[in-house]
Amino acid sequence: MGRIAECFARLRTENRKAFVSYIMGGDPDVETSLKVMRGLPGAGVDIIELGLPFTDPMADGETIQLAGQRALEGGMTLNRLLEMVRAFRQDDDTTPIVVMGYYNPIYSHGVERFLDDAKAAGIDGLIVVDLPPEEDDELCLPALAKGIDFIRLATPTTDDARLPKVLQNTSGFVYYVSITGITGAAAAQSTEVGPEVARIKARTDLPVIVGFGIRTPDAAAEIASVADGCVVGSAIVGELAKGRPVEEVLEFVSGLAGGAHRA
Repeated sequence: MGRIAECFARLRTENRKAFVSYIMGGDPDVETSLKVMRGLPGAGVDIIELGLPFTDPMADGETIQLAGQRALEGGMTLNRLLEMVRAFRQDDDTTPIVVMGYYNPIYSHGVERFLDDAKAAGIDGLIVVDLPPEEDDELCLPALAKGIDFIRLATPTTDDARLPKVLQNTSGFVYYVSITGITGAAAAQSTEVGPEVARIKARTDLPVIVGFGIRTPDAAAEIASVADGCVVGSAIVGELAKGRPVEEVLEFVSGLAGGAHRA
């Protein structure tokens, strides 16, 4: 059993929902980013999503785009992201890490080489937003063969005809995007999310985690109450963009985690 499956098994025994936090690797700089990453588990984060910056982030809103630009301007690369994960794993061999990004940097690195490097560094899962299920041979199936979960996004426009295709090779968990559009665009509503989560869970035994549009502890609690947990990204990245000290960012994260865990 991998770290992601172990995490959800533990949460089920504790009757708790998962809190997943996103940060952009290397934002605002590698040192600060690693400090925040190392502090996330202590702030209540169950799974870390680590963004891989890319020059053309088509699915990201302004907050995440700017974070990626800051990271790239600071010299962040795929190899440095792997170094971050290795440094994190020196002190934490339990918290699952999911790398979220786009296919181009992975392709440029070489798929087999990347998967070997990712596994050795301690990466547990991948979310690659620009690889549809029709391209599973490119990365999804090789990742699964290496023991790395490949996590799919389902959206409000993923209808019943499309859903089985989305779920067919998904592992780890399903990431339900609560709103149509880019990251950080609007507020998620549990009345709309709940029926969609139920529809997905009728088709899979995997946990369903909801992201996009969650900015407050109350919103985290509300959304987590109708799913297996929630993801917060733009709100956390926004705190880093304001130049908040690491301790204040982690305090903000702790509040969000507390909201998700009381659901």
